[in-house]
Amino acid sequence: MSGVFERFAQSVAAWAGRPASFAVAFLIVMGWGISGPLFGWSDTWQLVINTGTTIVTFLMVFLIQNAQNRDAAAIQAKLDELIRALDNGRNEFIGIEHLGEKELIAIRDKLERECGREAPEPHQGIGRLLRRR
Repeated sequence: MSGVFERFAQSVAAWAGRPASFAVAFLIVMGWGISGPLFGWSDTWQLVINTGTTIVTFLMVFLIQNAQNRDAAAIQAKLDELIRALDNGRNEFIGIEHLGEKELIAIRDKLERECGREAPEPHQGIGRLLRRR
């Protein structure tokens, strides 16, 4: 069952991210808006778009989350392989994505101190990176 869902979720997520999907959604909303006078701007007319968009949004949340989970797992596997392949890479970093937020913040702070930054200013590292060019 999970394999079928994953393939379905991947297909829908790929389709939903295309310009044609946006165009279809835009045309549906435009058609709904144009049809307003035909239905006298009734409560039922408004309920149609509200219900439709709510259902689509509710279902897309789960499909998008599934796609994000797979992408995150793939990126983690690739990063773990890079760490493992480096001669001076620290293998203890492999799997830290499973730690809690406090542990991850402690690791980040320790790494920043190792780089000589006790209290880094916001975007300080980015500025240094840009000056390297």
